[in-house]
Amino acid sequence: MLKNQPQPDWPEPIVRVQSLSENCIDSIPERYIKPSTDRPSIRSSNFDDANIPIIDLGGLFGADQRVSDSILRQISEACKEWGFFQVTNHGVSPDLMDKARETWRQFFHMPMEVKQQYANSPKTYEGYGSRLGIEKGAILDWSDYYFLHYLPLPLKDYNKWPASPPSCRKVFDEYGRELVKLCGRLMKALSINLGLDEKILQNGFGGEDIGACLRVNFYPKCPRPELTLGLSSHSDPGGMTMLLPDDQVPGLQVRKCDNWITVKPARHAFIVNIGDQIQVLSNAIYKSVEHRVIVNSDKERVSLAFFYNPKSDIPIEPIKELVTPEKPSLYPAMTFDEYRLFIRMRGPRGKSQVESLKSPR
Repeated sequence: MLKNQPQPDWPEPIVRVQSLSENCIDSIPERYIKPSTDRPSIRSSNFDDANIPIIDLGGLFGADQRVSDSILRQISEACKEWGFFQVTNHGVSPDLMDKARETWRQFFHMPMEVKQQYANSPKTYEGYGSRLGIEKGAILDWSDYYFLHYLPLPLKDYNKWPASPPSCRKVFDEYGRELVKLCGRLMKALSINLGLDEKILQNGFGGEDIGACLRVNFYPKCPRPELTLGLSSHSDPGGMTMLLPDDQVPGLQVRKCDNWITVKPARHAFIVNIGDQIQVLSNAIYKSVEHRVIVNSDKERVSLAFFYNPKSDIPIEPIKELVTPEKPSLYPAMTFDEYRLFIRMRGPRGKSQVESLKSPR
């Protein structure tokens, strides 16, 4: 977008959901009430005891090839069957994980005038926000958030990062470094499982010149959780997501066989999921999966979603080794910048965005 062009702003005054939570006793504003078809189901199902796979990464790419091969198989099956999995023994310090989540919880409990200094706009979403998409009159989600760029370095602006609590910038810098390393290991595994050289998928992202950002989600208590969602159904538009959940308060739900499964977080595990860009690069061998977040009447939730993305200005299309006469390319080339704008204008809408890009057969 050219600098001399007017920048879009939010279509209506922004209301912080945390403030609504503190003032709503037994009802919520109509703007947050979802259509009956989108509300959380309270009925039980055959999937109530199901959970996404939990994979111990301790021996991945280690000296014992049999252990490494077993882990690779588990990752492959999880990607193809679920699009989601949890990882333990991933190399990130549990203390750093706890510190990152609790530091951000402290931010959301800062005075409103402190948080408002970082209020965001639809241009980049960077900063303190309370809605996605710019559709006037849209039904909103019951959540506030903070969005930050980590990579590439020219986008990393400490002025956009909270100065309070004082540890926030230092903690997130360390957290970001560790997650970039972990994502690199998983990209290598995904590439090998596609039958490719271990660097091919990473090269499709732009090599080492990738993008990374963080969205901290704050889901306040809600007096009518059966009527709304913390985050509407969507698939992640980027490459791969590493979610640090609130392991005391479940809320993430993953779609499986037309059922919504509430993920049971393992202690000090990350929840990993495939994004739309890997679906495109893999020519839909790996698929991004719809997920959503439910809210709680008694407890707030804080989670950190770290997005590992392609370089924003290179065309993303199916890797040539995965395109055959039997399975031609399913998607046209599109940069991540173009795709991200496509998503931002509409807000979360299931998997309709990536599916709408498929080339006619």
